[in-house]
Amino acid sequence: MRFVFVHGTGVRQERFDELFRQVEAGLRKRFPAAEVEPCYWGREFGAALAAGGATVPGMRPVTAADAEDDPETAEWLLLLTDPLCELRVLAELGVGSDDDGGFGLPGLQSPGDEVRDRLGGLPRALDPADELAVLLRDTGLADGYRAALDSVANSDEFHAASLAAEDEATAAELVLLTSRAVVATMLAEAQDTALCTGDERDRLVDRLSDRLGGTARGVMTRTAGVLFKLAQRLTPQSVLDSKRGELTNDKASEVGDILRYQARGEHLRAHLEKVIGRAPEPPVLIGHSLGGIALVDTLALAARRGQALPVRLLVTVGSQAPFLHELGALAGLEPGSALPAGFPEWLNIYDRRDLLSYLAEPLFGDGARVTDHEVRSRQPFPVSHSAYWRLDPVFDRIAEALR
Repeated sequence: MRFVFVHGTGVRQERFDELFRQVEAGLRKRFPAAEVEPCYWGREFGAALAAGGATVPGMRPVTAADAEDDPETAEWLLLLTDPLCELRVLAELGVGSDDDGGFGLPGLQSPGDEVRDRLGGLPRALDPADELAVLLRDTGLADGYRAALDSVANSDEFHAASLAAEDEATAAELVLLTSRAVVATMLAEAQDTALCTGDERDRLVDRLSDRLGGTARGVMTRTAGVLFKLAQRLTPQSVLDSKRGELTNDKASEVGDILRYQARGEHLRAHLEKVIGRAPEPPVLIGHSLGGIALVDTLALAARRGQALPVRLLVTVGSQAPFLHELGALAGLEPGSALPAGFPEWLNIYDRRDLLSYLAEPLFGDGARVTDHEVRSRQPFPVSHSAYWRLDPVFDRIAEALR
């Protein structure tokens, strides 16, 4: 069986290689003899700032919007914005109740001091076979591990929280919040280049908590009630840098790829037709984000010409193709029209926490040809947009469709 993976917007060679490894591993686990073919188009058909961003006028303030209503997502969105916020609140709350009234005995190390010493003593270089090292590599966070440990350990927030932890209960809370701060620091630095689900994020917190001498996520924290209302008011926009110049420079390829495709997408579509037709066996096409849009357009246009391309299954993941068609902006179909005869079976995979994923069935519903399938990474946006390739249900559902 032949699979072809088509990447999405903003992806360049190094990032594509990592994504393709994840996709290939997930498919080969279920189809050991499969041919998994990369379709990298970012260099030839992607966008770049030809004048180095000379058109960007500088800065503008960010806007506000409603927060997501999921408590866990809201909490982690707050942590992605400010990884040390929970430690800051713990320090402000002060010590818990203890028999000595909060005063430690002279010469006796406090529980907070012990947590501080354990954090400082964690090895910055892990054995490659270490469970934590494997998890960090798998989630794309390994490069940021050492810096995240040092950033938290050297922060004023952690130092103040350690001083406040004069009893065992507060120290247990300190362990958990320190672990969350380290993981949040790594995720905030990696942003959407992380390949990390909510389950993997929680396992990272657990492993770090274990090594700091705690009981991990089971502990009830006093900071939760203080921060929850604030977390509810945050939006994905607040994670972004308010400096327009820096934002445009960092995200130019992501936005630019979309705009370039809308203006000159025929070049990429012609390339995709060649890739699809390379082998006599009809391929399974997997398109992420903009890659899914380009595949839908390519297949629809060919079918409308009466030259339907032989495809076993189309899989779009985190794709905006349905939304563009609802707007009347999908190149392959006239506004409001149905899928043409000859368009292949289509499986559309989405995560409601991924703000760039949309439903296809309500718009394209055509018997058994179009099916939506929801997965849950338990990650806030934008991490959710790349977390699909770490989710077994994505590959399980593809395998089910092919059966």
